Amino acid sequence: MKEYIGLHYRTESPVSIKVENGIIVEHKVLTEMKDTPHAFIAPGLIDLQINGYGGIDFNTVPIREENIIQVTKMLWQEGITTYFPTVITNSDEAIESALRTIANVCEKNPEVDRCIAGIHVEGPFISPEDGPRGAHQKQYVKGPDWKLFKKWQKAASGRTKIVTLSPEWPGSIEFIRQCVKENVIVSIGHTSATPEQIQSAVAAGARMSTHLGNGAHLMLPRHPNYLWEQLAHDDLWACLIADGFHLPDSVLKVFIRTKQNHAMLVSDSVTYSGMEPGEYTSHIGGKVVLTPERKLHMAENPQLLAGSVQLLKWGIENLVHKKLCSFEEAWEMASIRPAKFLQLPQQKGLEVGAPADFIRFSKVENQIRILQTIKNGKCLYNCNFKGGRAR
Repeated sequence: MKEYIGLHYRTESPVSIKVENGIIVEHKVLTEMKDTPHAFIAPGLIDLQINGYGGIDFNTVPIREENIIQVTKMLWQEGITTYFPTVITNSDEAIESALRTIANVCEKNPEVDRCIAGIHVEGPFISPEDGPRGAHQKQYVKGPDWKLFKKWQKAASGRTKIVTLSPEWPGSIEFIRQCVKENVIVSIGHTSATPEQIQSAVAAGARMSTHLGNGAHLMLPRHPNYLWEQLAHDDLWACLIADGFHLPDSVLKVFIRTKQNHAMLVSDSVTYSGMEPGEYTSHIGGKVVLTPERKLHMAENPQLLAGSVQLLKWGIENLVHKKLCSFEEAWEMASIRPAKFLQLPQQKGLEVGAPADFIRFSKVENQIRILQTIKNGKCLYNCNFKGGRAR
């Protein structure tokens, strides 16, 4: 049995968490904590949308299996214990290749498999229009194809758990129903669908909005439009990118308050996350620019973002710094809520009986520094952590 001590992320009270066989078996509030007065403890972060990190791209095929392992380990340093590798719009063969490689790594490496809760396929069943399409390559965009998706799912060994599509295509509703039957979550995103098409998609079983407010036209009718329609549906959970560039603070504030406990954070992290500022050539065709302020945009159009280079920790810091929500709410938008949405055992957080998936970190003002990452009771990352007690 191991004991971990830290300040509870919600109450800031000292707590002792005991772990046995990868499960939290005791959670006790302490009267005092003489050591590690600055070490907090919180549930591990869960990211539903990671396209790549540290120069490694899940969408540049062939992917080397060791690169997937490398990304997983780098994410541990950022407090991420569970994530969804995201495969975006590409040729049919490239998508199949990426899915097969990710599945192969999961089958060979149990440690990686425990961290990858599923694969997110974002496209190619999205809007072909400029704006909603975002940085996805237009030549590969197409309508939903169940036979093709089943082929991809076979390559993924059934690991595709989320698919982002636009319900504007003929056949979308039947495709959504088929996904629901196969326990695949359908997320509405990169869409120019009408409100009526959004309503039909939700009625058919769509459950999520992919980075709501992004992958959209620069100009929309005042009302009705597809943003209002998604906000209005209580059954749709909303994923938000809170890096400070994808959504203005006022929009984030309104989205969070409207969706309440159905608002979640994602990073939409791409390969340039963790890299130096500069101009890069992207696999999606064309050049992108990473600014010193950590904004990533298409070189020919600074208004068109090309993904995010900030992970969940940054989003939490940004929300709290801008006073858009409390620290505990921001943290749970990136941990407890996605776990609840996915019906993962991690939704119990730090309670007895939950998986021992948590991190210890220091917090100076709003800046977070990850000290330890624990997954299924095993310490996967330790930043030369000296304080506290883990025995």
